[in-house]
Amino acid sequence: MPALSSKPPPFTYDLEACTALMRGGSKSFFAASKLLPTRLRPPATALYAFCRLADDAIDMGSDPVQAMQDLRDRLSAIYQGRPGPQDADRALTMVVHRYGVPMGLLEALLDGFLWDSEGRRYETLADVEAYGARVAGTVGAMMSIIMGASGEFAIARACELGVAMQLTNIARDIGEDARNGRLYIPRAWFREIGMDADAWLANPTFDARLAGFTQRLLLRADALYRRAEFGLAELPWECRPAIQSARLVYAEIGKQLAREGLNSVHKRTVVSTVRKLALIAKASSVAIKPPASPAVPLSPVPAIQYLVDMVVQDRAPLTATKPWKVPARSFDERVEWMVDLFGRLEQRERTHR
Repeated sequence: MPALSSKPPPFTYDLEACTALMRGGSKSFFAASKLLPTRLRPPATALYAFCRLADDAIDMGSDPVQAMQDLRDRLSAIYQGRPGPQDADRALTMVVHRYGVPMGLLEALLDGFLWDSEGRRYETLADVEAYGARVAGTVGAMMSIIMGASGEFAIARACELGVAMQLTNIARDIGEDARNGRLYIPRAWFREIGMDADAWLANPTFDARLAGFTQRLLLRADALYRRAEFGLAELPWECRPAIQSARLVYAEIGKQLAREGLNSVHKRTVVSTVRKLALIAKASSVAIKPPASPAVPLSPVPAIQYLVDMVVQDRAPLTATKPWKVPARSFDERVEWMVDLFGRLEQRERTHR
């Protein structure tokens, strides 16, 4: 058998469509992906494309439950190495098998999307963080795996970064979410000061009380951003600037919102391009000198513990209670598998022309 190339095959068939989807759907994610090493941009793009399409399918479809079942069926096919014709599915198949992404992370992400379509009520901050763990912590974990950092500490910090970003999004989008009938501010906070959450949701207005809620969300996000920074040292040096850039830019949204008076009911805070570029330049220094280890051990915050456990368990040896996972292959075996998959996809493409 001839020696296999150590260079994985390119994402020829799916990358252009996925990139177009990402460019049109998330300018921030598209910009951040440009800071990743070239070898990691295709899998990051493929991951985003599937996440975006899944969110749209559940959120915008007429039957979220059926959309969820369809997506679960698509995931099953992806993990069996038999994706459907969708570009995003075919690209994601290569990613999960190349990097060993646990299926449970993607299932948790879909659960978070379904929570939105169901109009779930969030009573406490812990409930909100549980939502953030699903829709954003999972993405942090998957990206960490793709970058080659799948240890417990790295995954915990990546998940916490995702939750911090989601809390920032929530603080920034309070008014927009309310006008769409969604409330992510903990309802317990309203009750603490004698406010009726549903009455406010029916007529969202800004005052000092809402400013206080926004500040509480941002303070919690800042605490998680500080925890997440310790995970940078776990990443390959060439990946650190991209993740630090994302961390700094998102944290800056909260700072800008505070400078504007914490009013996200009537307007949406935007960080200027000049400021973003300055933060990206600042982030480059972590490639050489990442933050030191924390002075005391950091246990995962409760909301993301199950995600961390999932990844740790997935990397454990198979047992009678865990008889299957994405196959643990050597690099050469994974390249061979991908070459075979490309061949089958190309044959399918010719058949359907």
